[in-house]
Amino acid sequence: MLLCACGPPAPPVDDDSATVASTRAVVPAEPVGWPHAAGDPEARRWSPAAQITSDNVGTLERAWTWETGEVLTPHDATGATLFPDKFQATPLAIGDTLFLSTPFNRVVALDGSDGSELWSFDPGATDDGLIANNHAGFVHRGVATWVGDRGRRIFIASRWRLFALDAASGELIEGFGEGGAVDLAADLRWPTDRRLLGNTSPPTVSGDLVIVGSAVGDNIIADRDPPGAVQAFDARTGQRRWRWDPVPAPGTPERGSWEGDSIERTGHTNVWSQMTVDSARSLLFVPVSAASNDWYGGRRLGDNLFTQSIVCLDLESGRLVWYRQLVRHDLWDYDPASPPVLVTVDGDEGPRDAVFLAGKTGYLYAFDRVTGEPIWPFEDRPAPSSGVPGERTAPSQPHPTWPEPFSRQGFSRDDLVDFTPGIRARAEAFVDSLVLGEIFTPPSLEGTIVNPGWVGGAGWGSTAVDPERGLLFVKASNRPALARLIEEEPIGFRLDPALGDPTDPLHLELEGRRSRLPFGDDEASVRLPIIQPPYGTLSAYAVATGDRVWSVTLGDMPELRRHSALRDLDLPPLGVAGPTGAVATAGGVLFLTGGGTTLYAIEASTGRTLWAHDLGAIGYSNPMTFVASDGRQVVVVATGLGEGARLQAFRLPSGGTS
Repeated sequence: MLLCACGPPAPPVDDDSATVASTRAVVPAEPVGWPHAAGDPEARRWSPAAQITSDNVGTLERAWTWETGEVLTPHDATGATLFPDKFQATPLAIGDTLFLSTPFNRVVALDGSDGSELWSFDPGATDDGLIANNHAGFVHRGVATWVGDRGRRIFIASRWRLFALDAASGELIEGFGEGGAVDLAADLRWPTDRRLLGNTSPPTVSGDLVIVGSAVGDNIIADRDPPGAVQAFDARTGQRRWRWDPVPAPGTPERGSWEGDSIERTGHTNVWSQMTVDSARSLLFVPVSAASNDWYGGRRLGDNLFTQSIVCLDLESGRLVWYRQLVRHDLWDYDPASPPVLVTVDGDEGPRDAVFLAGKTGYLYAFDRVTGEPIWPFEDRPAPSSGVPGERTAPSQPHPTWPEPFSRQGFSRDDLVDFTPGIRARAEAFVDSLVLGEIFTPPSLEGTIVNPGWVGGAGWGSTAVDPERGLLFVKASNRPALARLIEEEPIGFRLDPALGDPTDPLHLELEGRRSRLPFGDDEASVRLPIIQPPYGTLSAYAVATGDRVWSVTLGDMPELRRHSALRDLDLPPLGVAGPTGAVATAGGVLFLTGGGTTLYAIEASTGRTLWAHDLGAIGYSNPMTFVASDGRQVVVVATGLGEGARLQAFRLPSGGTS
């Protein structure tokens, strides 16, 4: 097993190979699309495009940009400011046309050759004001497409509605639902305020079905808060074909995993991430998230099936086929955020179709796709107990014995940042009154450092697969969080709101001066993660064996390096935290930002940085790639937020001699 840790990646050296590559003409390739937000129904984020290779990637140029044009907008009825948050969408490429969603949930069609806008559709996501969730503003991650006898349609799940649009014009399909939309809040497990339902992920389309989950804000905590549901609709008419509730039905043995009447009043258990399809077997793989509330379970004692589980459903009927709960009685918001990934494992007894899932826990879970049996053994290990009144943690938790974790788990004083003696002393003082411990150490009244935190480990875009090289890639974040509970009636306990944004990593504030050379310094503070780096890594696993083939530090935090408290230090590779991962290509090159401001090209077989480009804004999205009708491969990534949100496209230069 080869492990390497690379320093902060830099643009490639102008060596002879790069010079030779820049003088060659681009050889036209056959067109290659990107028909699903995750690349294909298996969520592999893989493209057979091979024009860009390790030999020529150093000559990539920015081809065009497109701006969303969205700005902070006052809401007339409430006076609230509506904010377009990070641009997180991954476009589809159908022919030379790109289809995508913006933070305000607009659907846009672009000409992929130059980024010019063809049409746009506004579903009115901002009409009812702020979304009740933990985001600072509006976010959305993509759309889906379907082709029938009357042409192509584009689907977006926006808040509580599913819209069907004509791909050629962007106009609503009048024969779908009511006037082109379906009400996703109708006929749920119990009535709910539609304004509390959201959607951030693209629908899943397979055959003639459009399948949708929901995103319910973690900060919504009440009896009978919005219930989760997976709903399948006819792609032609919008008629609902089936609904699956992520809580066990009456009379089933799993119902007993909820004690007392908790199942009758506990909401969420929603599916907010992307689902995956095995088309040949007509199977749907569903990542089910947490029940409310995420950090206190005294009002929902028991293991709480099917929360925090990977669930396999029959695609045509919604019938339960099998399930595996990854975290029992979750108290850490360890949602399975990353979509299940379908791969084939070549074992001693021949090929075995499997489903892998990278968890917020830092574990890479692997199961037989048909039976749900683990590919490698699990162990049930005793778990720490809680001292919070009314709470009862699960006595044990499941731990995969293989593959080895891709991010750090648990937290001790040995993990504290120690760049200088003064920083170490501040970190020691910060944790003196807090609870530290192994993974699954529960939240407490004193405050528990949870590692991975609820945005640590693997996020919603973390995985990609290279089937030709037999590798699965995981972008990981090392981001602990502070789980301190306060009492609040009638819900029992909740996360202390004085901690601020719960999605922020745990950090120390360092006062000083931040370099803005060549313009001098300005007074500023910087947030230093309380954990030692690296804060972000990229790992490659051999699908056949589960071996970790390589692991590298991905990205950097220049705001730390420039700060007066740290700029004279010889800091180790820092890495960048974030939920987004790579697109893998047949050219042997991975493209990703990892959640930072740089787009990297990484060699798939080694983890070596081949090229790096400063995007000028945060790249909080998964890139995609396609080959246009002119035979040129294009790499596209959504960047920025607010007024700075834009799509950026890159391709090889067209000039040169063959």
